[in-house]
Amino acid sequence: MKIAIIGGTGVYDPRILDNIREMEIATPYGVVRFKSGEYAGKGVAFIPRHGSSHSIPPHLINYRANIWAMKKLGIKNIIATTAVGSLNLDMKPGDFVLIDQFLDFVKNRTTTFYEGGERGVVHVDVTTPYCPTVRNVLTDAANNLGISIHHHGTYVCTDGPRFETPAEIKMFAKLGGDVVGMTNVPEVVLAREAEMCYATVSMVTNFAAGISPQPLTHHEVLETMQANAENIKQLIMAAIERLDAETDCSCKHALAEYGGFKL
Repeated sequence: MKIAIIGGTGVYDPRILDNIREMEIATPYGVVRFKSGEYAGKGVAFIPRHGSSHSIPPHLINYRANIWAMKKLGIKNIIATTAVGSLNLDMKPGDFVLIDQFLDFVKNRTTTFYEGGERGVVHVDVTTPYCPTVRNVLTDAANNLGISIHHHGTYVCTDGPRFETPAEIKMFAKLGGDVVGMTNVPEVVLAREAEMCYATVSMVTNFAAGISPQPLTHHEVLETMQANAENIKQLIMAAIERLDAETDCSCKHALAEYGGFKL
């Protein structure tokens, strides 16, 4: 397997794959359970980020275990999906956004594999945090399917699990944020450290607090995701068909000056 899907809120259906199997991998951070299968003749791993029944809140997701497990499995490309609120009036509920930058507002998560000791310290470059190769594949897939997608967007990541206040949303917008969610950091950073090609497709499920005319609810998020579930599946399937996991990419050399990532 060279390709993985990390499914966010509302994306728990691995039935796009054939020959589905339940698997698990032990990591230094815990055991990761996931599904594997095939599509278009390619092996694909599927991780429901919040668990199969949405039982893991965003601040308790074992991000390091998930990324380590995918690296150990031999995954080269990760397509992640996230549900987000919009700070940008041009990005409306139901829209897809191909994230290219992030603002990190998490406070209580470990965001690196390198905490000193035996593994040492690493300062990974995140000038281009999301893989341009996989992003181009997703763009081509969306265009071919006639799915409208915003090709740029800055993701603001907060700890959750609460929604943000209107004051926070106003601040994030002034700082250049387009959408807000609770899961993309540290996932994107860890994938970068692990030298894997990682891209995120965000689905706007609502306007954020203070922009939305009514209080925010998780039910609203799920409703919008379900209404667009077929589009996100079609987009992912078309991208898998086009992905060549052996294509060289700068992501695969992100730690070259440190001798590369080591399990």
